Amino acid sequence: MTELSLRIDSLSGSREETVAISDLVIAGWTGRNKEAMEHHIAELEALGVKRPPQTPMFYRVSTSRLTTDGAIEVLGGDSSGEAEFVLIAAGDALYVGVGSDHTDRKAEAVGVSLSKQMCDKPVGVSVWPYTEVKDHWDELMVRSHAVIDGARVLYQEGPIAGMLSPDALLERYDGGRLAPGTAMFGGTLPAIGGVRPAERFECEIWDPVLNRGISCAYDIKALPDLG
Repeated sequence: MTELSLRIDSLSGSREETVAISDLVIAGWTGRNKEAMEHHIAELEALGVKRPPQTPMFYRVSTSRLTTDGAIEVLGGDSSGEAEFVLIAAGDALYVGVGSDHTDRKAEAVGVSLSKQMCDKPVGVSVWPYTEVKDHWDELMVRSHAVIDGARVLYQEGPIAGMLSPDALLERYDGGRLAPGTAMFGGTLPAIGGVRPAERFECEIWDPVLNRGISCAYDIKALPDLG
């Protein structure tokens, strides 16, 4: 079990809350647009990753991989981030956050489940009540930037409507409900220019209706891979 110290940013104000996470689920291949999802599958196939047997997929990962720290350590230079919405169930409430499904691409060619377990999963400390964005969910925007060779570049950008909505996703996972203490990453958009490593990764979700955003950013320290 992992405890996350979160800030609940709601229309009525902000408050701090510590949430105990007992289950971490990484949802993959969640695209609504089959053509865009095929593009993402193809870019990973180019790295040697096998096609999923079905879509979506739900990978279980140790909760100890969740972190709100501003830096992570990875093995070698073959990992990269992915901006994703994150659903967090706490008591009777469901919150929306943003995080990065940081993944070891070298290990991914061996097995997706293995690769998901190898890297920490950074999440931002600020979350929204899902009820406040549910009615205009498809208006939300997802964006990420990566610092590559010292240059900050746009890495991902597009409407959150590119992925299955939380309701549709949870219906496929567990009959429409996320058990308290569960965190779920909701899938990602294709990378602009292809999947590649970086020294820093920044991601955000922007709500143009309520004019607010949540973000997550972290540095990546590559440890020597000595075989």
